[in-house]
Amino acid sequence: MKKILVTDDHPAIRDGVKQIINRNFSDVVFGEASNGAEAFRMMNEKDWDLLILDLDMPGRSGLEVLKQLRDEGKKLRVLIFSMHAEEQIAIRVFKLGADGYLSKDSSETEMIKAIETLLNGRKYISAAIASALVDQLGNPDDKLPHELLSEREYQTMLLIASGKTVSGVAEELSLSVTTVSTYRARILEKLSLKSTAEIVNYVYKNNLQ
Repeated sequence: MKKILVTDDHPAIRDGVKQIINRNFSDVVFGEASNGAEAFRMMNEKDWDLLILDLDMPGRSGLEVLKQLRDEGKKLRVLIFSMHAEEQIAIRVFKLGADGYLSKDSSETEMIKAIETLLNGRKYISAAIASALVDQLGNPDDKLPHELLSEREYQTMLLIASGKTVSGVAEELSLSVTTVSTYRARILEKLSLKSTAEIVNYVYKNNLQ
């Protein structure tokens, strides 16, 4: 009997993931969480074989949840399931301790392959991620400016680039406008940019969304 915890703030996505798994696996017990706090509560109550984790959630982001999991030494397998294209953010989540990364645009076949791989104790690395890893190994010291951003700054940058205002980002992440304004200022400083338009252009030029 495999125990899988699905963490995403959208009920329809949680239901879709469970339906796909039920069509392809037998003897699965599910848990559901809509945010990081709920996920940690459930992980403290029961041992899980696999955590399927969204990155963009209110409160603590998936990146922060993943980092805390590994800092606390929790050993369960973690599959990041995100709207962001894998080659743009996957390396970042693997460095934080993820065992696999899957875009929400992926096919059902690919999702099942990823889940099977993780449940068998291996990491799931797609062809796109493998190519990006090879490129980075060839230039280990050649860091791009956005790689210096904190997890929350990185998430804020992507939301700003998607068209959200500072207040919109604050609402999305359940943060104060002042906090998001501080993150925006740090992003501009670290990337040597001057405006929101330049943030959008930077994300576009580096294929981060």
